[in-house]
Amino acid sequence: MKPINTLLISALAVCSFSSATYADTILHAFNWKYSDVTANADQIAQAGYKKVLVAPAMKSSGSQWWARYQPQDLRTIDSPLGNKQDLAAMIAALKGVGVDVYADVVLNHMANESWKRSDLDYPGTEVLNDYASRSSYYADQTLFGSLAQGFVSANDFHAAGCISDWNDPGHVQYWRLCGADGDVGLPDLDPNNWVVSQQRLYLKALKDMGIKGFRIDAVKHMSQYQIDQVFTSEITANMHVFGEVITSGGAGNSGYESFLAPYLNNTNHSAYDFPLFASIRSAFSMGGGLNQLHDPKAYGQALDDNRSITFAITHDIPTNDGFRYQIMDPQDEQLAYAYILGKDGGTPLIYSDDLPDSEDKDNGRWGNVWNSSNMKNMLSFHNAMQGKSMTMISSDQCTLLFKRGKEGVVGINKCGETRGVTVDTYQHEFNWNVQYKDVLSSATETISSRYHTFNLPPRSARMFKL
Repeated sequence: MKPINTLLISALAVCSFSSATYADTILHAFNWKYSDVTANADQIAQAGYKKVLVAPAMKSSGSQWWARYQPQDLRTIDSPLGNKQDLAAMIAALKGVGVDVYADVVLNHMANESWKRSDLDYPGTEVLNDYASRSSYYADQTLFGSLAQGFVSANDFHAAGCISDWNDPGHVQYWRLCGADGDVGLPDLDPNNWVVSQQRLYLKALKDMGIKGFRIDAVKHMSQYQIDQVFTSEITANMHVFGEVITSGGAGNSGYESFLAPYLNNTNHSAYDFPLFASIRSAFSMGGGLNQLHDPKAYGQALDDNRSITFAITHDIPTNDGFRYQIMDPQDEQLAYAYILGKDGGTPLIYSDDLPDSEDKDNGRWGNVWNSSNMKNMLSFHNAMQGKSMTMISSDQCTLLFKRGKEGVVGINKCGETRGVTVDTYQHEFNWNVQYKDVLSSATETISSRYHTFNLPPRSARMFKL
C-alpha cells in the first residue's frame, strides 16, 4: 500500500495533463536520424501530429537498429542517428511548429561488449580514449558530468546470469536479457545510489533540453524500487511518461497480472495498451468479431483511457522474429487505425520506421504510413473530435459503429461484402439535414428521418464528420 503523500503526489502528477494532451497523437519516428525529423518538422505538424517519439539520446555505436538500445554512456549524446546538437536543433524545429519531442530512454542495462572485452567498465577504454582525442567535439555533446572518468563499473551491475523463467518477476528484473548461442546478455544495472543518481541527472538533462515525455524501454525488467528512485516527482512533473510491458492479453493473462498491472498500480505512468492490441488482433482474426471492440475495457481487455498508449504495431513486431506473427494484414491494420483514431481515450502511437535494407524485412511497408493521405485524413478526424463524447451504437461480427458527440460517426466493416447498420436517430442524437462527409472517401450521409442506415462498403472504414 502506498503512503497517502505518495498517492497525493501521483494524483497531482496525473492531473497536470489534460485529457486532450493525453489524446494527442504521437509519431514514432523509429530509427529516424534526428536531422531527418528536423527536415520533416513542417510536414509532421501539417499531418496533424502533436508529439514525436525519437531514438534514445545517449552514446551508442554500431549501425544496427538494436544498437540504439545498448548504452555505452548516458553522459553524452553521440550515435549514428545524431548528437546533442542534432537533438537540440530537432527540439527547436518541432517546438517552432507546435510539436513536442518524446525520448526513448534505456535505464535497465548497458551494452553487451563481451565480444571485445571482459570488463564491465563503461564506456570502456576505447571510448574514453576517443573522448580525450576529440575533447572539443565531446564537450559540445555532453549532457552532464565529466567525460575524463568512467561512468559505471563492475560494482554497478547485478551478477551475471540469463533470464530463464519469464514468468518470475525476480528472474526478469534481476537477470540479463540474453540471446542464443551462448550470448552472455546485456549487463543488468544494479540501482545503487550511484546508478540512480546518474540516471536522474540524465533524465533531468534531457528534460532541461526541452524533452516533454519519456518512453521507458525494458521497464518490465526494472524493479519497482529502481522505477520509484529514478522517476521522482521532480522528473515526472509536466511530463508524459510511459513504459512498454509486452503482454498477450489483459486481465487474467499471466504477463498482465505479473508485470503490467503492478507497473500501473505502483506508478502514475502510462503504458502500451497491449491488452487492447490483443483485442484488436482477435477482433480482426478469421474467427473473431468486431463486437470484441464494443467495450473491451469493461472486461479488463483494455487499459484506462488516460493511461493507455494505443497502437496497431510497435517497433518490436516487424524487427524481431519472435513477434512477427503479430503483424496484421495491411487493410486490417488501416481499419485498426480508424478504430484507434476514431474512438476517444488513449494516446494513439503511429509507427514509422527508417530501417536499412539489410534490416528491413517488409520492403519499406511502414516508411511513409505516417504521411499517407489516409493517415492524414484519419488524424484530421481525430483532432477534430478531441473532447467529444463517444457513444457505441452497434457492433456484430463484421461491423462496428459509434459516434462522437453529434459531430462525428465512425463505421468499420471487416467483412467482404457491404453491410448496412440502421440507427434509431431518436435514441442516438445527430444533426439533421446537414451533410456528414467521410474523410476517407467522397461519401456523404444526410440524416433526415428517424431510422437511418449507414452502408459500410466491404473491408473499409468510414469516418464521417460535419
